Amino acid sequence: MGEVRTQVKLTNAADLANSSAGIINENQIRSLVIDAMVDTGAVRSVIPMSILEKLGVNIYTEKTAEFANGSKEKVGVCEPIYFEIENRDTFDEAFVLGDEVLIGQTVLEKLDLLVDCNTQTLVGNPKHPEGPVSKIK
Repeated sequence: MGEVRTQVKLTNAADLANSSAGIINENQIRSLVIDAMVDTGAVRSVIPMSILEKLGVNIYTEKTAEFANGSKEKVGVCEPIYFEIENRDTFDEAFVLGDEVLIGQTVLEKLDLLVDCNTQTLVGNPKHPEGPVSKIK
């Protein structure tokens, strides 16, 4: 499988809540549309610090991340971000590192998006064309 890229709209989740509560105006909500790489080997998504600063999102804790080469490192985890991909949306935290936005499995699962290896694109799960469906057992 080659590299899969997608457009993602990232929005400050606290801004969304503050706008909903009437604390800030809708035009004050900070968001960016970014070209991101889909990383099916990563559990969590990754957001570079430069993007977080533009969104006004903070790091609130650290977690251990294991990299592809097997090394482990404590990295920052940001406050929730609102992810919009392929007309589907969810809130999620992300590791803070690197210089590129990576979309990991937690966001893909929540959005019920699959990688189409033939077209190297993300597609909605054909079992749920109307939108994401989460299994609860």
